[in-house]
Amino acid sequence: MRKAFICPTKYVQGENELLNLGYFVKTFGKKALLIADPFALTLVKDKLEETQKRYGVELIGCGDIFKGECSRNVVAKLQEFAKANKCSCTIGLGGGKAIDTSKCVAAGNPLIICPTIAATDAPTSHSAVLYTDDHEFDDYAYFRQSPSVVLIDLNVIANAPARFLVSGMGDALSTYFEARANVRSVSNVNAGLPCGANRKKGTLLGYGTHTAAALAELCYKNLISDGYKAKVACENNAITPAFEKIVETNILLSGLGFESGGLAGAHAMHDGLTAVHDIHLNNFHGEVVAFGTICQLILENSPEEELFEVLDFCETVGLPVCLEDLMTNKKTGEVTRIELTEEELKVVAAKTCIPDESIHNMPFPVTEEMVIAAIKTADKIGRAYKGLDD
Repeated sequence: MRKAFICPTKYVQGENELLNLGYFVKTFGKKALLIADPFALTLVKDKLEETQKRYGVELIGCGDIFKGECSRNVVAKLQEFAKANKCSCTIGLGGGKAIDTSKCVAAGNPLIICPTIAATDAPTSHSAVLYTDDHEFDDYAYFRQSPSVVLIDLNVIANAPARFLVSGMGDALSTYFEARANVRSVSNVNAGLPCGANRKKGTLLGYGTHTAAALAELCYKNLISDGYKAKVACENNAITPAFEKIVETNILLSGLGFESGGLAGAHAMHDGLTAVHDIHLNNFHGEVVAFGTICQLILENSPEEELFEVLDFCETVGLPVCLEDLMTNKKTGEVTRIELTEEELKVVAAKTCIPDESIHNMPFPVTEEMVIAAIKTADKIGRAYKGLDD
């Protein structure tokens, strides 16, 4: 049986860690292409200037080439720009778009990822999402290796809104349950790409390892034990042991778990549910994934004790447990509506069950009717849990 596991070469997490960025740049050369979110750049400008002086390196900004979208045209222009400026490595600093763009520009060559929020597990992965210049989905990209360095500055993460950290917990919440489903179904995992494999030609990719399954389980245990404490710490811009553990859980453990352990029902449910405008508009990725996890537990008839442990966790940290939560404006508290129409449910189910979706990694065949039933049931249980129908 062919198995695969993938991870970054180095993961470093600490207070004011961006001051050491220059050290890692210097291991590759003297110049680095810096691809950054403009807002994130303003938050860490002083640290970037200090690390350049301290280590004698140059971080070369990409001007207005990167405007917030990861498209083939932008990537090609940035690669030419990096070549013209003789950059020896690429840095991705900020959120998802900057990180994905940096991965595509580096294309498996020296890459340093510096996330400024802990909202997803993407920083450690060897994959990225490409969009068109018109902001429509284009394709997934996979590279020969994960980032060379993932560098986490805890002070930057702690000073971001706590909702980002909670969203990251929602994304991480799915990791164990999806990895468990992949173990039971003996499904291929993304760690097997490319590795000589070709999904379109049906080549064997690689199954998950025992290591990945163990890391995914630890991910869940950490959330249950320290998630709430970490949220409170972040709300107060405080760095505590619980906060540090959850940042590592959201980014490193969940990142290794999803790539090498596999995706399943929760992320497929996310992809379906975000077809609804009110859900896509009002939520971060991890918030929808959290409800998708509850739907997956309904789909696989998880024991009530496990289901309610997940519900308890979600309610405690502030993650959605029903459709009303997903269709509530997180800034104003205004509820758009409390349920989906039958037509919307059919659209969600159809998108959840497209041939290439991770729903098919569940250890049993899943139909659109089963998806609709799971969403309806998860919603009713979530509403009852919160006492919304009393």
